Amino acid sequence: GQTIALVGETGSGKSTIVNLLCRFYEPVNGIVKIDGVDYKQRSLGWLHSNLGYVLQAPHLFSGTVKENIQYGRMDASMEEIMDAAKLVNAHEFIMKLEKGYDTDVGEGGGRLSTGEKQLICFARAVLADPKLFILDEATASIDTETEKVIQDAIDKVLVNRTSFVVAHRLSTIVNADVILVMKNGRILEKGNHDALMKLKGYYYRLYTNQFNENLQKELLKQK
Repeated sequence: GQTIALVGETGSGKSTIVNLLCRFYEPVNGIVKIDGVDYKQRSLGWLHSNLGYVLQAPHLFSGTVKENIQYGRMDASMEEIMDAAKLVNAHEFIMKLEKGYDTDVGEGGGRLSTGEKQLICFARAVLADPKLFILDEATASIDTETEKVIQDAIDKVLVNRTSFVVAHRLSTIVNADVILVMKNGRILEKGNHDALMKLKGYYYRLYTNQFNENLQKELLKQK
């Protein structure tokens, strides 16, 4: 039931850990255990039926909003689809679309903004009710206003689930139970936000640099 955040510079190994966990490729050395069992002893179907995955670049299929959400669980009722959309703050914008849930999203979701596509991907993942949730830089390619909506959705979705969050913006993971700070394929520091800030090590530097950059951007906007 914990939220584990993975932070570090590009190439530090964050996505590799996530890809191993999803079994997109398998470990050459060592083993990955889920509930104490080597995941190679279970079927891929078992793993993927317990897994929710939201990527940095959201992917939608040609078809309606409803069909895209329903892909998370094909036997879901309309009420369940709407409940999933409400949970992730997507229902409001969907109802403003021309035909609501029956609106065609266009090829690859081309008729929607990146933020809207991301919220539909969240609704799809939530509908499947996964035990494990993986967010790979899910807020990296959207503006800060949409990020607040999505961050609120993330906070709701992750309650009572085990989740791994690969974070680009460190402000989004300050409430994580455990933060793993990675560098060159190794875990350099481990702890929650407060503990890592007290260390005044690598995480502290990453966080303060990003905080100062954001502050400067805000000040420039005000000018």
